[in-house]
Amino acid sequence: MTDAINTERLALRPWNDSDVDFVYDLYSRWVVQRFIGNEPAVMESRSEAVDRLERFKALDHPVHGIWAVTRKEDGLPVGTLLLKPIPASGEEPLEPSSDVEIGWHFHPDHWGNGFASEAATAVLEHAFAGGLPQVVAVTNPANEASQSVCRRLGMEHRGLSKKYYNAQCELFVIGNPALAAD
Repeated sequence: MTDAINTERLALRPWNDSDVDFVYDLYSRWVVQRFIGNEPAVMESRSEAVDRLERFKALDHPVHGIWAVTRKEDGLPVGTLLLKPIPASGEEPLEPSSDVEIGWHFHPDHWGNGFASEAATAVLEHAFAGGLPQVVAVTNPANEASQSVCRRLGMEHRGLSKKYYNAQCELFVIGNPALAAD
């Protein structure tokens, strides 16, 4: 797992075992899950949260990561920020593509504070400093809030795509500005 990333208001850090109740609370909410996956479903047990937390912690890469997003002022977890290879559409189980996606899931109590944009901006800076040539984001076509975050990040909307997750998604792409200058 990559190191912690700090912004003005947020600390993005590796997940801890003590975060399991937050993970369960976040992913057991329909309002959070409704746009995730082809067949959205809420987490139904704490053991699912333990499994998800272990998957979060298992990503060991110098650039990619799945971070717990916390408020600096009090350490309160507010969401998840991910930067990882995105699964290409195809035969199940889906295999990671060579593309890297950025994504976020925030607790509804913390929506509307700009946390997703702030955390994602910092992770994009981290991704590009780590040499990634571009980063993609995909959203459910109905997820206008996440599409707005993509636009605030400066991501280019590429329209509907079925390239990832065996799903029709709105595709956004941003290139590494250091490479564009070359």
